[in-house]
Amino acid sequence: MRNPAVDAYIAKSAEFARPILAHLRPLMHKTCPQIEETMKWSVPHFEHKGIVANMAAFKQHAVFGFWSQKLLKEELGKDSDGMFPNAGESSMGGRKIRALADLPSDAVLIRAIKVAVSLNEEGIRPKRDVKKKPPVKPPPYLVAALRKNARAKKTFQGFTPSQQREYVDWLTEAKRDATRDKRLATTIEWLAEGKQRNWKYQNC
Repeated sequence: MRNPAVDAYIAKSAEFARPILAHLRPLMHKTCPQIEETMKWSVPHFEHKGIVANMAAFKQHAVFGFWSQKLLKEELGKDSDGMFPNAGESSMGGRKIRALADLPSDAVLIRAIKVAVSLNEEGIRPKRDVKKKPPVKPPPYLVAALRKNARAKKTFQGFTPSQQREYVDWLTEAKRDATRDKRLATTIEWLAEGKQRNWKYQNC
């Protein structure tokens, strides 16, 4: 399904980019007639049971990239024929394209689109790298205060790392000693009552 917003996007693109975008667009529909066009983050996306690919135009280059780029690399292997960006060249997940000649052959593009669509239909999604936050390390003054209040200590120890971090961040972000001491007193009071840092907003 074609989207008038994509027509407008292509028409407003730089002159060099229009033939590139106009070439990629029908290939998507030819390869997967069920493809739907959407505008996300102000650029055209192609969707079928999830995002398949996107294209965009900038002042000096255009890009075309697949949502499941990492999986596609594994599937296509040596058959990718310049489909993916070189090191340090990635832009919005796709390779920088400055002319039609920079595009891989239609055969390679169509194969890549078919694989990307198939991955979506099978519900296979790329694994995202999740950066683990370091363990919560209460500052010494909080540790000392907790030792003096058993109820507050029990509450704090029973919290999840994210709940503990809310209190620790609040304390360590204080710029003045007076502010920190005031927050520390409030922290111990609230913990003794079994309250989370943002307890006031939990029932709103």
